[in-house]
Amino acid sequence: MTLASPETGLNPSRRSLLAGSAAAAGAFSFGFSIPFAGEAAAQGTTSEVNAWVVIHPDDTVVIRIARSEMGQGTLTGLAQLVAEELNCDWAKVTTEYPTPGQNLARNRVWGNFSTGGSRGIRESHDYVRKGGAAARMMLVEAAAGEWKVPVAECSAEKGVITHKSSGRSLRYGQVAAAAAKLEPPKDVALKDPKDWTIAGKPLARLDTADKTNGKKIYGMDLKMPGMLNAAIKDCPVFGGKVKSFDAAAIRTMPGVKHVLPVGDSAVAVVADFWWQAKTALDALPIVWDEGEHAKVSSEGIAAWLKEGLDAPEAVVGNQNGDAKGAIASAARKIEAVYSYPFQNHATMETMNATARYTPERCEVWTPTQNGEAALAAASEASGLPLAKCEAYKIDLGGGFGRRGAVHDWVRQVVLIAKQVPGTPIKLIWSREEDMTHGRYHPVTQCKLTGALDKDGNLAGLHMRISGQSIVAGIFPQNIQNGRDPVVFQGLNASGPEASIGYTIPNLLIDHAMRNPHVPPGFWRGVNLNQNAIYLECFMDELAHAAGKDPLEFRRALMKNHPKHLAVLNAAAEKAEWGKPLPEGVHRGICQTMGFGSYVAAVAEVSVSAEGKLKIHRIVAATDCGHAVNPAQIERQVEGSFVYGLSAALHGECTVKDGRIVETNFDSYNVLRMDEMPPVETVIVASGGFWGGVGEPTIAVAAPAVLNAIFAATGKRVRSLPLKNADLRKA
Repeated sequence: MTLASPETGLNPSRRSLLAGSAAAAGAFSFGFSIPFAGEAAAQGTTSEVNAWVVIHPDDTVVIRIARSEMGQGTLTGLAQLVAEELNCDWAKVTTEYPTPGQNLARNRVWGNFSTGGSRGIRESHDYVRKGGAAARMMLVEAAAGEWKVPVAECSAEKGVITHKSSGRSLRYGQVAAAAAKLEPPKDVALKDPKDWTIAGKPLARLDTADKTNGKKIYGMDLKMPGMLNAAIKDCPVFGGKVKSFDAAAIRTMPGVKHVLPVGDSAVAVVADFWWQAKTALDALPIVWDEGEHAKVSSEGIAAWLKEGLDAPEAVVGNQNGDAKGAIASAARKIEAVYSYPFQNHATMETMNATARYTPERCEVWTPTQNGEAALAAASEASGLPLAKCEAYKIDLGGGFGRRGAVHDWVRQVVLIAKQVPGTPIKLIWSREEDMTHGRYHPVTQCKLTGALDKDGNLAGLHMRISGQSIVAGIFPQNIQNGRDPVVFQGLNASGPEASIGYTIPNLLIDHAMRNPHVPPGFWRGVNLNQNAIYLECFMDELAHAAGKDPLEFRRALMKNHPKHLAVLNAAAEKAEWGKPLPEGVHRGICQTMGFGSYVAAVAEVSVSAEGKLKIHRIVAATDCGHAVNPAQIERQVEGSFVYGLSAALHGECTVKDGRIVETNFDSYNVLRMDEMPPVETVIVASGGFWGGVGEPTIAVAAPAVLNAIFAATGKRVRSLPLKNADLRKA
């Protein structure tokens, strides 16, 4: 079906939409109220019961999903929540994306389009369930009206409304048009999760069949009549510009139609086919003005960050007691320095978009984690108001945060399309362009100093983080008094995500901000990844220094943190912590809290005499509160360890002469199948809250393995990736 055109007078500023929607794609979400729309007549449809639910005469139920699907299962999970309250027949459920333009035209009836921070379900469950429940109530009311009986005498189940006393029944498809004309209910009650029959069940995903039979269209597959294809090359040094290029040198090459500047830092070639465009672009003579960062190196960045570990200026993120005093008077002081590199999102599908521009309208088709941010980028680049632009979401071939807060490729394709008005232009980044112009996981170092008393108890801890701020790089207006709260993910002691999980009598966690020219981004798991390594590996160091079992050392600090302790115990129990392992195999343990969920992991590894690592087994416990689809949670946990272990073993982007060195998967390796251990998932669904599952367990992958490596070798690895470490026994 076709939804209403967004051509209305509603036109919030592009800048406010960019800031709000992009911020939500990263670390924060801004609140909004969501009106339930009884707008069927105005929209010219007969089957839209409300904004979330469309029912056709054949009883097909179309559930509208505002969040993006990128393999994480959000589409199915959200559909389950709506269908649960709708009491429809799950076998008849399908889905569709509303567009961000339609969302604006309808007063943001679908709310937030951002899909990041593991919040697709946890921050929209309430209003999407109310959308399903409201639609059910309207359908029942429509049937009762036809029968002229009280609504209380009617009930709905599996898409059929029944009048209890007479036994009469009507299918949803028979009353949907009448229901759409009713006033939406003002008070909408939701089911108790214990009564769920669709949500909470391990149902098969709705998108699997189309992904396996080739029906699913991704951005790179898109074809349009008259479409041309573009390849682009940006200055290899961030912040540099194009000085000149010789278009005449390639104009006669096969298929070439246009050679175009894109902003002041990039050049694009437009051709009949993409490979023609790329081939010509590779042959194009370009002179770059590489700018002031052309001599920056990884070594220089590391030295600058090291200075921050002892710098007098630092912003406090978490503090209680007198950590420095406790350390000064400690019976024993333990100190360690850890570091974490730049890393690329490395999505299998490179950045791409198709745009069609005319002076009257600009349309973009793109894989995006935030349709509203894509729309805002299109509006900004085209110079047209939001109401004259539209962005059509396509499923993502990987996102991991890269397609959320920053839509640089959308801006580029629109700038190209503006120079070829009326012609659809599909821009695809080459793998090399994608690898060298990403938004990278921030580079940081951390100095940890712990104080043990005479009995080996932790009396004080100081964590000094030195390094990059994502918020400063993307939303500098959100830095308050020099503080980026995202830097302290997993290290908070209070608030809705009291995530540190330990009661430490004297604690100081601070940050010395150091921002290199390489742009940061929200990389799956964000700052929780390195912070869990820093804290959990150092906890292991403290336990061994105190002569205590790492599990028992943690337990003693977690008495006031029952949810943290529960997942730690669940992982330890499943892994049979303390029981003998085969000769040469050793365990490591860790825990953290992030994205609303509590997680813990145990890794079992061995290291050969030659220093070759083998990870034999991972046990991972997750408490995400309500489990919407247990099967999908297991898959998400397993997938998160693929991503987390890939980063721990191989992930590193280095800088030489101001540019990223790693240009493809030959130099930026990812986990191979023979390196991947079996993952056993323990779901500790305690209920009462809504946590995420796509990102939290990434953070426990590396520290569990690093702690197990120490148990196996006696060596502490404090700098990732492991490919750089000598793992031969100490």
